[in-house]
Amino acid sequence: MNSALIPNLDHRQENITIPLKMENNSSTLALSSRQTHSLVILDNRELDRQCLAQCMAAQKADLQILAFGSIEEWKQKRDEYPPLSAILLNVGGKKIDEPAVSEQIRKLSTEFASTPLIVLADSDDFGQIVRALEFGAKGFIPASVSVSVCMELIALSVAGGIFVPASALFAMRHLLDSSNSTARPLAGIFTDRQAEVVEALRRGKANKIIAYELNLRESTVKVHVRNIMKKVKATNRTEVVFKLNDLFQNSIPALS
Repeated sequence: MNSALIPNLDHRQENITIPLKMENNSSTLALSSRQTHSLVILDNRELDRQCLAQCMAAQKADLQILAFGSIEEWKQKRDEYPPLSAILLNVGGKKIDEPAVSEQIRKLSTEFASTPLIVLADSDDFGQIVRALEFGAKGFIPASVSVSVCMELIALSVAGGIFVPASALFAMRHLLDSSNSTARPLAGIFTDRQAEVVEALRRGKANKIIAYELNLRESTVKVHVRNIMKKVKATNRTEVVFKLNDLFQNSIPALS
């Protein structure tokens, strides 16, 4: 079976028999008249997509859930279904930056620019999430969430929002904290103003330029330079730069 159309079952009708109709030697369940839009699940693993589609269908009675192995299979029957509301691409345990996966995300997000493409993956790795969004996805859902939460997140994307797991936000905060820590590695040795002068010295800037950029008098810059030299026990500007680079080579970013 290349594709599957999964019924959206109302929980109150669990014991009602829904008639089947035959199409191209495959069976599909009769559709509800309330289903005005559709969601396409793309997954080349038939069992996985069938199970996911059935669970989703039980959660959303007004959305027709479709499951296909590829977008080409859906295109062959697209006229038979309600307008497309969103695409859920289940990559499973694959990496987003694998050529086949990244190309699929790019292609789908470009071809269906007005339809949100959401990636469902086993991982919630921060780097993978960022790459998925860079390639054009409008959301990233980890497989660790429940089906009901997954449906809510899809609805958020349809409404124009972009969802990423909380773990990604924590990872981003950690990176920002690390960045801030690296940005001021001299804070324990120099004052804030002296640290700014140190960075300018490392870039080989003259006192006049430093004074202009930091909005200081040139005489004030000279005082800062003398104090910096005393703290690192240097006798001239060149020695200041040499000692700082040697002392903080693992914490101060390389100059560009």
